[in-house]
Amino acid sequence: MTLQFVSSRAAPAPEAGGELGGALLGAGAGAGHPDWPVQRISAPLPGSTATVVAETWRAGSTLAAGSSEGIAWRRAGDLLYGVLDLDEAGFAGDAARPPLQAASTEAYRRIFRLLDAQGLPHLWRVWNYLADINAVTHGLERYRQFNIGRQDAFLASHRGATGNVPAACTIGLAGGPLSIAFLAGATPALAVENPRQVSAYLYPADYGPRSPTFSRAALALLPGQEVLFVSGTASIVGHRTVHAGDAAAQCRETVANIAAVVAAANRVRRSPPFVPGDLAFRVYLRHAADFPAIRATLAQLLGAAADIVYVQADICRADLLLEIEAYASHNLGNCR
Repeated sequence: MTLQFVSSRAAPAPEAGGELGGALLGAGAGAGHPDWPVQRISAPLPGSTATVVAETWRAGSTLAAGSSEGIAWRRAGDLLYGVLDLDEAGFAGDAARPPLQAASTEAYRRIFRLLDAQGLPHLWRVWNYLADINAVTHGLERYRQFNIGRQDAFLASHRGATGNVPAACTIGLAGGPLSIAFLAGATPALAVENPRQVSAYLYPADYGPRSPTFSRAALALLPGQEVLFVSGTASIVGHRTVHAGDAAAQCRETVANIAAVVAAANRVRRSPPFVPGDLAFRVYLRHAADFPAIRATLAQLLGAAADIVYVQADICRADLLLEIEAYASHNLGNCR
């Protein structure tokens, strides 16, 4: 079984075989109805003439599929991809918790129940999207409400909330449900941290009652393959935002953080070293007006041919102007 990532500036073609799941990004994210689980991210695509970008994970293996408590999922051997969308309005009756917090707890508990039932208990990579991420409701920023709900589910489901936790991103959209997509496996991925940053799960209480539950990156092993997932990464040194108000400087700091976490991954990798040219990037920018500066900065740092998809969306801290996530895969047969 080999996990392959395919990105196309067009709606997905009819199923060719091996589609595990994927995402549709852009103003056209609601169009098309792939047969596989798909996360729909309705947001502008700065610099793109396409109305939609289709990203698909393919696995060269016989697929099983199903639905569990609202989760659409497909499985290839010991690898599973799933998507769950929850409407917060369905949790408005929980007087003890804000609706987003309650929805987040329920979403992750459903995910963990599915993974336990499938015998694939280990989350590798998670993509979280929610509306109005920086808004304050019920006396607390919504991103912080989400972090409480997510950690509650990890603990209630007997998963640790520190250490070997999945790679992840949490991004804000203008509207829509709480949407979570995930990849999971039978064996744990190896969490990788960034020596330039405090681990997110160890953030001080300045950033909310509960710390975010994710690692800076994760290395996952499949038969004959090693996969690197770099979490959403931003202009944070230690635990503090740096270069507030300067998109180009935040971009340079973000790339420095990605370089640091890739170097950390290379110290424990089993395949040949990962380099920036290996990576496929998704760049979230808060303001469309910052796109020219961010694109020029990334062209200088990564090269004009870098594989980048730009999405306009909100970041988990109000003073962050961009966030970058990345992915790469190596054949273990190339080890020397």
